[in-house]
Amino acid sequence: MSTEKIENTSPNASKSERENALRLKELFRHSPIGGELLDEASLYQNRQHLMRQLFFDGLYQQIINVHGVVMEFGCKWGKNLALFTALRGIYEPYNHNRKLLGFDTFDGLRGVSSEDPRALEGSYATSKGYEEHLRSVLDCLEQECPLAHIKKHEIIPGDVRETLPAYLKQNPHTIIALAYFDMDIYEPTKVALEAVLPHLTRGSILGFDECNWDAFPGPTRALDEVIGKGKYRIQRSPLQPIPGYLVID
Repeated sequence: MSTEKIENTSPNASKSERENALRLKELFRHSPIGGELLDEASLYQNRQHLMRQLFFDGLYQQIINVHGVVMEFGCKWGKNLALFTALRGIYEPYNHNRKLLGFDTFDGLRGVSSEDPRALEGSYATSKGYEEHLRSVLDCLEQECPLAHIKKHEIIPGDVRETLPAYLKQNPHTIIALAYFDMDIYEPTKVALEAVLPHLTRGSILGFDECNWDAFPGPTRALDEVIGKGKYRIQRSPLQPIPGYLVID
């Protein structure tokens, strides 16, 4: 059985639902719109795309009055970082201190263990050198927002078990308003979670893309070991069946 998550479809999607999702992708790939496709991209955005965007919008609105940066662990192609860039420009256009940091190996999962029975080392890799393309895209998106001369994003490639402690050592002042974990597996999630804890404040949000999910149980195990499932209320959104989050109070 494949360990790949089905993008923008429920893990319980029927055969016909999966086939329809593939058909929509093919329609997008062969769109007759041509040069205006970027302006009309929402034509091909299905319900699942929109629900996920609204989910992150809900998380972001909860940190507007919380100081600190946004960190995403497992950013892959960077669509959430692009969304966060837009949300910052909408809700707090002059908050140049709201830095967005994306951590990813860009060459797939690292650190798969016995806690991750369905994960494969190296899965979810991007194309070679993709992080440079992502930086360029985020640069362009930031130019569409106020204070564009101040760079407010950073892409940090490599194994988060090494890169996150190094970043926090170099930036001990860091306060984290939102940390979103989407690495799918136990050990990197646990290491990252332990590293961010001293940098949280009241109101900080910890989000987990895989929560209470038997397909990828590792992140929930890490959450239980580092924080404990009973210490905070683990919340969910009606827009997403699997992700969970907690608010530090």
